[in-house]
Amino acid sequence: MPTKKSLGQHWLHDRFVLDHIADEANVNMQDTVLEVGPGLGTLTSILLGRAEQVIAVEFDPDLARKLPGQFPGKNLEVVHSDILAYDTRDLPAGYKVVANVPYYITSKIIQKFMTEDNQPSVVTLLIQKEVAERVAARPGDMSILAVSAQLYADVSLGDVVPAELFTPPPKVDSQVVTLRTKQLTLPDGVDEKLLFRVVKAGFSAKRKKLRSSLSGGLGMAKDNVDTLLAGVDISPDERAESLSVEDWKRLAEAYRAAAS
Repeated sequence: MPTKKSLGQHWLHDRFVLDHIADEANVNMQDTVLEVGPGLGTLTSILLGRAEQVIAVEFDPDLARKLPGQFPGKNLEVVHSDILAYDTRDLPAGYKVVANVPYYITSKIIQKFMTEDNQPSVVTLLIQKEVAERVAARPGDMSILAVSAQLYADVSLGDVVPAELFTPPPKVDSQVVTLRTKQLTLPDGVDEKLLFRVVKAGFSAKRKKLRSSLSGGLGMAKDNVDTLLAGVDISPDERAESLSVEDWKRLAEAYRAAAS
């Protein structure tokens, strides 16, 4: 079936890679799996052989219409919907998300599932290699995306998938990334909104040192920023990419205390 360029469709048929994606999510017969963008059903077939139930959310109406007929008698529910608008409230607790997703929607998908009230236990995605590396980055290479993912989940990287394994081949290689969600823990008095206000301020001028970026982003005098950073043992000469998730939590707590 021809791909629709506007939807970022690239078909993957390699059985070894498809099995690896399911392995990374540790899909088993007790699981309900939410598959994003099942496309031609190649990954769907693997998941149906391992999971109790697969719910496949497909945005392309032609693909959504054809998919059920490929798997008669299987516990498959196909939903024609935009995954970003899909309501997860009725899914069983601990469901898993597995997907080969278009590159342009990756960050929004991660944000959606990390912040859902009914959060999945695992999200395993095949995405652009560069983005997978950003999601799993360590201090020194952090970004808002990395902080956003690692605040809610433990992140690990799986296999790299060369572009030539897709039809048509994308311009870049892909990689499997898995996010295993965890309990969100924040300091007393710090909520997600406050935390991300500080994080976004820190990254607002990425090439500048924290002293300058936080001053501009939070509207604070640089001397006050110096005092704030000294209180949590972070050098004002560091850059936002160097801070860990725990550093941001401590910094947000200090900012709240200074602002109150």
